[in-house]
Amino acid sequence: MDGRATTAVAGEGVHELAAEAVAARLGVDPATGLSGAEAAARAAEHGPNRLAEPARRPEWLKFLDQFRNWLIGILLIAAVVAAVIGDIKDAVVITVVLQINAVLGYLQERRAERSLEALRRMLVPTARVRRDGADREIEAQALVPGDVVLLEAGDRVPADGRLTVAESVEVAEAALTGESQPVVKSVGPTGPVPLAERTGMLFMNTALTRGRAEMIVTATGMRTELGAIAEALRTGAEPPSPLQVQLDSLGRRLALLSGVAVAAYALVALVRGEGLGDLALRAVALAVAAIPEGLPAVLALTLALGVHRMARRGAIVKRLASVESLGSATVVCSDKTGTLTLNEMTVRSLWTAGRLYDVTGEGYDTRGAVRDSAGTDRSEELRDAVLPFALCNDARLTEDGFVGDPTEAALVVLAAKTGMDADGLRAELPRAAELPFDAATKYMATFHTEPDGRTRVHVKGAVDVLLEHCAEVVTGEGAAELDDGRRAEVRAVTSRLGGAGLRVLGAATAVVDGPPAPSRLPALTLVSVAGIADPPRPQARDAMALCRSAGVEVKMITGDHADTAAAIARELDIRGAVVTGAELAEMTEEQLAERIEGIGVFARVAPEHKVTIVRALTGRGHIVAMTGDGVNDAAALRAAHIGVAMGRTGTDVAKEAADVVLTDDDFSTIVRAVREGRAIYDNIVKFVRFQLSTNVGAILTLLGASLAGLPAPLTAAQLLWINIIMDGPPAMALAVDPARDDVMRHPPRDPDERILDARRLLAVTRAGAVMALGTVGLLALARERVATDTALTMAFTTFVLFQLVNSLSARADDGPLLGRHQLRNRTLWLCLAGVLAVQVAAVHVPWMRSVFGTVPLDAAQWAVCAATASTVLLVELAVRALRRGAR
Repeated sequence: MDGRATTAVAGEGVHELAAEAVAARLGVDPATGLSGAEAAARAAEHGPNRLAEPARRPEWLKFLDQFRNWLIGILLIAAVVAAVIGDIKDAVVITVVLQINAVLGYLQERRAERSLEALRRMLVPTARVRRDGADREIEAQALVPGDVVLLEAGDRVPADGRLTVAESVEVAEAALTGESQPVVKSVGPTGPVPLAERTGMLFMNTALTRGRAEMIVTATGMRTELGAIAEALRTGAEPPSPLQVQLDSLGRRLALLSGVAVAAYALVALVRGEGLGDLALRAVALAVAAIPEGLPAVLALTLALGVHRMARRGAIVKRLASVESLGSATVVCSDKTGTLTLNEMTVRSLWTAGRLYDVTGEGYDTRGAVRDSAGTDRSEELRDAVLPFALCNDARLTEDGFVGDPTEAALVVLAAKTGMDADGLRAELPRAAELPFDAATKYMATFHTEPDGRTRVHVKGAVDVLLEHCAEVVTGEGAAELDDGRRAEVRAVTSRLGGAGLRVLGAATAVVDGPPAPSRLPALTLVSVAGIADPPRPQARDAMALCRSAGVEVKMITGDHADTAAAIARELDIRGAVVTGAELAEMTEEQLAERIEGIGVFARVAPEHKVTIVRALTGRGHIVAMTGDGVNDAAALRAAHIGVAMGRTGTDVAKEAADVVLTDDDFSTIVRAVREGRAIYDNIVKFVRFQLSTNVGAILTLLGASLAGLPAPLTAAQLLWINIIMDGPPAMALAVDPARDDVMRHPPRDPDERILDARRLLAVTRAGAVMALGTVGLLALARERVATDTALTMAFTTFVLFQLVNSLSARADDGPLLGRHQLRNRTLWLCLAGVLAVQVAAVHVPWMRSVFGTVPLDAAQWAVCAATASTVLLVELAVRALRRGAR
């Protein structure tokens, strides 16, 4: 970001100008604000203060997208050919099937989009402005350049603006710049500095954590820095998901198979002297036989069920294929603040009087205690050590969190754990004066008048700075001279806490005669040192362990300091070297590619670094998932195979860039999604194997019958019945098969692995060959004993029963064929029973017999069909037995 967006309205270099000059340029008096008429005129000129909706494809194009694959293309051609040769029934059936598949896929994707839309919230619903000399509240989208906006601690900034008033102002800009600590702001102009150093500016969607401010709006909507990022994200290609790549490859192979089958049959038919009409009819049947018509519907249902399950577990999936993409992830690049951590500053350690204490509790929950090394609660004894932290503090706790700076809120919580009420203390000992925190001085001081007229000074800040102002330190025997030995002890404690990744603050106090003199600090007594951390999410530890067992690498990418990031990484057992953004900037792409496998933590990185990291990983063949919540994460979310944004704390830009939005902001939900994705892929393999066995069997059956001079055992209508009605329910049951117990105990699959590898392709071919031999052989034998119509009905029924038995082989995949595990999927058994009942109806119900050209079968004929169909399972059992023997 170069800042050009913010200056687009007010002119170049707004941050370099004095506030008065900016006001003059925008034609506004900060004391009275714009008039209502002027605000209306500017609103008409500049439009509403909101981010533009991302460019969306028209709904009709989204619907047509459902037809953009090889499988659908072949079926469309088959439908056209059927219509041309007068086979209207088959043409209509094929077309209806395609429409049903398209509608299902379209509706499922729309359902996911609507879920996300329900999740979105406006960035800043309202804003307090000064217009016509009066302060009022208006809708944030009604702001215009030149408006004077009034802000207090806890407010979100509704637009970009130049500060005119700044009283102890600190702003959380992590969502924009990646800096986790609040930034101190002031009214003065700055030079030509980067965005993160423009201390006289406020930016849209950042938040005041402390103080009171007034600003003149310099840019609104898409002209803000946030808008510039949003605009950059409106274009850009997304990488195809692994599933999309696999299915596209499968589609091309099926198209080739269909073409070969039709060509082979045409050659045989021409040699045999068959008429062109019969040739065309059989060619359509072969084309239909080669394509698993039910596959798109089952695939859409599988992914839609995954979307539904993920929504119940706290994730909104924007694209159906994104669920499966997570399952193939090899690397998760995760932001630290708020994703791996709670984004809740917590005091972990307290040092005072020569002793180090542990502080229990999490986040802003006041339950907890201060305990010594023996575990004894010393909370009440340490109130004096904590008192300066409570009084030299502007944060306050609320029922739903806190208002103010997160670090100060953590200190208020510490005071509560020792039994003190910070608000009550401030009422009893009101602040007479203060020295606000300043980045140059690195401390804050408050002055309180005591009943005897003396002034009590409380100071908190960087320990090294406080040591320069301290003459004494609290010891076990009281205050003592802060000599070189004691200074070394304090520095050692500070180094120890800092090395553990804690942010270290010191507290000091003094009592002076007379009224407050806030222009300078008196000689102080160092009272205590606090170590503050943003703790990891409790669930993140278990989730990280599960990632490791699943062979998924986790790389932390953060704007925080290296020590802090390294400490969190150690706590979560994120392994690998720590590299800073400065070091990253010095690397070439080749150097980064060589080193990236060994890097576990990227600290102090800029947004462009995150994109570089993701591209380096994808360049090495990784399937990359990127999590984040801030604007600075958005570009990387888009660059990754799958972006995961936080629903609670995430910006709208991040949510728009992401493929998945977490409603609970919990890293462990990512791991559950990985598990769900793996289970989905396993199930896709099962039903693809199942359905393609049917297609291979149908092709070989038709070709075999033709070569043997037999009538076609399966008509186009029967093939559609088989591929959709007979195949569909068992395939859908396989799609909801429970996940294997070890699904997260093996590494991610190779991204280049085909849905049907050599072993599975051999199994498909073997099953198809058995089905063809059984069907054609039964037809040939039956014609010698019964009427042709009966023989054809037996062949049709046998082929259907072959499917039912073969579903058990497909479900087992490479596991045991027989056993109690086959009973776990009750849905499959219900579907098999239902399909069998429907096939009985197709053979015995008069109106269905007329549709499919069948005749009734007796019990003996049904038994023959069933016995023949069982051979597909017997052959598979024999093959596996031989394989085990070969080992």
